[in-house]
Amino acid sequence: MNETIAQLKQQFEQALVAAFGSELAGTDPILVPASNPKFGDYQANLAMSLSKKLGQPPRSIAEKIVQNLNVSEMCELPTVAGPGFINLTFKPGYLEAQLKSIQSDARLGVAPTDHSLRIIVDYPSPNIAKEMHVGHLRPSVIGDCLARILEFLGHDVMRLSHIGDWGTPFGMLIAYLREAYPDALTSPESLDLGDLASFYRAAKKRFDEDDNFKEAARLSVVQLQAGDEETIRAWKIVCELSNRTNRKIFDLMGLSEKIQERGESFYNSLLPGVLEELDKLGMLVEDDGAKCVFLEGFTNREGKPLPLIVQKSDGGYNYATTDLAAIRYRVNVDRVQRVIYPVGMEQTNHFAQIFQVGRRAGWITEKTAFDYAPLGSILGEDGKKLKSRSGEAARLVDLLDEAIDRARKDLEARLKEEERQETPEFIDHVAKVVGISAIKYADLSQNRTSNYIFDYDKMLALQGNTAPYMLYAYVRVQGISRKGGIDFTQLGADAPIVLKEETELALAKYLLQFDQTLEAVEADLLPNRLCEYLFELSKKFNQFYDRCPVLQAEEPLRTSRLILCDLTARTIKQGLSLLGIPVLERM
Repeated sequence: MNETIAQLKQQFEQALVAAFGSELAGTDPILVPASNPKFGDYQANLAMSLSKKLGQPPRSIAEKIVQNLNVSEMCELPTVAGPGFINLTFKPGYLEAQLKSIQSDARLGVAPTDHSLRIIVDYPSPNIAKEMHVGHLRPSVIGDCLARILEFLGHDVMRLSHIGDWGTPFGMLIAYLREAYPDALTSPESLDLGDLASFYRAAKKRFDEDDNFKEAARLSVVQLQAGDEETIRAWKIVCELSNRTNRKIFDLMGLSEKIQERGESFYNSLLPGVLEELDKLGMLVEDDGAKCVFLEGFTNREGKPLPLIVQKSDGGYNYATTDLAAIRYRVNVDRVQRVIYPVGMEQTNHFAQIFQVGRRAGWITEKTAFDYAPLGSILGEDGKKLKSRSGEAARLVDLLDEAIDRARKDLEARLKEEERQETPEFIDHVAKVVGISAIKYADLSQNRTSNYIFDYDKMLALQGNTAPYMLYAYVRVQGISRKGGIDFTQLGADAPIVLKEETELALAKYLLQFDQTLEAVEADLLPNRLCEYLFELSKKFNQFYDRCPVLQAEEPLRTSRLILCDLTARTIKQGLSLLGIPVLERM
C-alpha cells in the first residue's frame, strides 16, 4: 500500500499544479484512511489547509482538484464531501491486481528500505549475579520485536545486551563467597544461579550492616579493577554462571540468538578517555571532589543546575559514565546511525541527561539518532508492581513456567471435552508455544508506555486480542488446507482473484496495509500497532470465512478465496514471527 499511497500523492500534486499553478508543487495532500467505509477508503484533506492561501472556499478548491485528478486506474470517481473532503474508493480490479502481485512475494509486498541504517537495539541487559525478574520481561520482548522488525525492513541491526557485570556489587559478592563459600571459587559447577542470588542478598545485607565487610568488598573491587588474577577468575565464574542461566531463559522465551553481550566491563578501560574528552571540551567541573557535568534544564531543590557525576570523589565511576562511554564507542567505533533503548520509564531522566551530555560533546548529532523507548510497569491485581509471594520482584522463569502449566491444563481440558487423543509430545509443544506466546503477546499488545495488569486468564483466552486468538486464526486456515486436501503453494499463479463480497473487499484492503503497519512501528517504536493490525486482520478473516463459502464455492471463486485464506495465514505467520512468536499447525 505504500507504493499506492505514493502514486496517489503524485497524482494529487499534478492536479494541484494543473489547477492552481506550480507554486503548489510538493503540497501534502493529507491522505488519511477514511473514518467510515461509507466515505470510501482514503480521504484527502488538503482543501481546508489551502483555503486561506488561495482565498477560495475549501469545497471549491476540492472540486477543482478533482476535475484535474487522474486516478481512474486505481479509484472510482472521486467525490467531494462536506466542506471539502475528497473521498477515494479503490476499484475492486485494482485491489485484485495488487493482491495478485504479492501472492508469489515471500515478503508479502513489504519492500526493503532504500536507506538501510546501522542500528543498535539495547536489550535485555540483565544484571550478572541476579536472577532475571518480571522487570526484564518488557525490555526482552519489546527489544526483540523491534530488532526483528527493523531487520526485516532491511536495516543492519546489532542486538547488544548491556549487562551489569562490574563494580561494587561484584566486590560484595566476591567478598562474601570468599568468606562463606570459598569452594565456589574453585568448583563453580557446584553452584547454580539460585545460590548466587541468595548469596547476593546476604552480601548486600552484610554490606549495609558491617563496616569491616564493606571494606573487604571495596578491596575486592580494587583488586578486580587492578586485574588481580584470583579476583578476575572469581568474576569470570560468576559471569559465566549467570550468562548460562540467562541464556536458558532467552531460549525459553524465543529471543534471538544474535544477542551479543557487551557489559559494563567492556567499557572499563575507556572511562578515563571519556573524562579526558569532556575535560578538553570544557564540560567537566569539580564539585565536592567529584567530577561532573552540569546539566541544562535540570535543577536541584534550590533551583541550581543539577550535576551529572561522571567520576566520584573516591575516583570511582558510575553507570552514567559507562553509558557515556557506550554512546561514544557506538558512534566512533560501531558507526551506528540509530540506537534504541527500550528501558523502564523510571530511567527517563537518566537518558535525558546522558543524551544531553552526548550532544554537547558532539557524539550525538543529526546523523545519529539515540532513541529512548520508555516502558511502563507490569502490575499485579492490586495495581502495584508485580511481586512474588515473598514480596520480591517475581522471577521471570516462574511467570513463564506458570503460563506453560496453565496452557497445558487448558489444552488437556479441551482435548477431553472434544474426545481427542494427542501424544504427550504434541501437548508439551502446544503448551509451551501457547504459554510463552501468551505472555509475550500480552506485553507487546499494550502501548509500551502504559502500565498493565498481569492476568493469566486474559492472556490465555481464545477470544480477544490475545496470542491464542491469533494462533487459532492461523490454525483455521491450515484446517481448510487439510480438509480440502489443498496445497497452498500449488495454487495457480494464473488463477484470478475475484473480489465481489463486502467481506472479501474488506479483507483484501487490510491485507495490503501490512507494509504501512511495519513502517509505523519503525517510526514510533510501538509494537502494539502490529498486534492491533494482526487482531483486526484475524477478525476480518473470520468475518469473511463465516460469510463466504471457500471449499464449497464454484470456480473461479473457490481458488480466489483459497488465495485470500493463504495470504491471510502467511501475513499472520510473518507478523507473529516479527513479534517473536511461532505459529502452530494444529492446536
